[in-house]
Amino acid sequence: MPFLPRADLVPNTVAYENEPLVKATGFREYDARWLFGPEINLLGVQALGLGLGTYIHELGQSKIVVGHDFRSYSQSIKQALTLGLVAAGCEVLDIGLALSPTAYYAQFDLDAPCVAMVTASHNENGWTGVKMGANRPLTFGPDEMTRLKDIVLNGQFVEREGGRIVRVDGVAERYVDDVARRADIKRPLKVVAACGNGTAGAFVPEALRKMGVAVVIEMDCDLDWTFPKYNPNPEDHEMLQAMAKAVKEHGADLALGFDGDGDRCGVVDNTGEEIFADKMGLMLARDLAPLNKGATFIVDVKSTGLFATDPVLAENGCTTVYWKTGHSYIKRKTAEIGALAGFEKSGHFFLNEPLGRGYDCGLTAAAAILTMLDRNPDKTLSQLKDALPIAYTSLTMSPHCADELKYGVVEKVVREYQDLAAAGGTILGRKIVDVITVNGVRVALEDGSWVLVRASSNKPELVVVVESTGSADDMRALFREEVKPRLAKYAEVGAYNQEV
Repeated sequence: MPFLPRADLVPNTVAYENEPLVKATGFREYDARWLFGPEINLLGVQALGLGLGTYIHELGQSKIVVGHDFRSYSQSIKQALTLGLVAAGCEVLDIGLALSPTAYYAQFDLDAPCVAMVTASHNENGWTGVKMGANRPLTFGPDEMTRLKDIVLNGQFVEREGGRIVRVDGVAERYVDDVARRADIKRPLKVVAACGNGTAGAFVPEALRKMGVAVVIEMDCDLDWTFPKYNPNPEDHEMLQAMAKAVKEHGADLALGFDGDGDRCGVVDNTGEEIFADKMGLMLARDLAPLNKGATFIVDVKSTGLFATDPVLAENGCTTVYWKTGHSYIKRKTAEIGALAGFEKSGHFFLNEPLGRGYDCGLTAAAAILTMLDRNPDKTLSQLKDALPIAYTSLTMSPHCADELKYGVVEKVVREYQDLAAAGGTILGRKIVDVITVNGVRVALEDGSWVLVRASSNKPELVVVVESTGSADDMRALFREEVKPRLAKYAEVGAYNQEV
């Protein structure tokens, strides 16, 4: 298949049907996503498969798990991807309809080092994509994605003999059993399972019942690729509102919401209030710390500063490492240093043995949350949340900044804060105690408050988050009197999507 993908084809033309279309912008930092039709066609997906197969052979591998989510076109895309992988000489283990964590589990179950999961996760209809990895439980990061992009867009394909497809049954059932064994709930819990009509609906209710949940209230668990109510994304306000309403209507102990491919879990407590993923991570860390003294936890730089100052973690000798935002980065760091768990603010949780297998899995996170409740039979989820120290965290604010300029701006801001700290400077009267630069700059203050400026991984924007341990007014002041004026000095920085 000696063809070179193009990015300028128009659908409904002869060329479109006979030449591969692959837009370069679809290759992201740690996965690949395109609008099916305008940005990639089936021949382009086939080229992606051939490129991926070429790359994993470079890494000394050839066996790969493939699965697909429940969208009208996902199976066709998986088949096109498989054609390319076979042409590259790969042994393709097709597990059928799956969640992303089902495909990750299959790498262990089938002793296959590589994975290619066809999913657009929670994206709107029309999107497609592939989550890939070649070293379980990790998925590709920027280096791997850069090499794959180079192979595909420059036609550096290597075709090999010996490729084949093997259809494997029973993986989904074994995956459900594997996550179910992570919990053995004795407390009579009533749980809303919210799936937004995404693929998770085929697996979540059964898994929760096998964990011992007494009453599972199924909410939008029928698979429907039109997503008739809202996209399955537990970070979106519309889905969270529906979860809160269901909790109140049914008198449930909590609602667990799952995104389209089941690798994230969102939580609404018994009062109908959302618990943001970083605070949920801290609640889990507090629960796990006495049982795992000296454990290390990984959190992304957008997460609450309460991890660094929490008295329960300190009492049990636990440490927290702040790391780069992005599920691939947190997963890799959690594995690299053998942390007990990693938490990303977007809702990706990474739990190592004995809690999980290290990859992001919404059901494994659910098992840990339910086990925490089971260990605290006299407390509601809202009471466990209210036991956390208070912190006032802003929404994520994103001023426009062109892709070709944003990293340069962030480099200058990093140097400004480093120089300010070195000179003994203060922010709103508070001493700077730490400047973390693994992903932009996170500046920690002596009272536990902090500010963050980083470049967005996939949009022409900067990312700004601030948190105060004092008050909501102080949180707003950290933005309005510190970060916003500092960024306003740069003409490259434009309007914000929202402000506090």
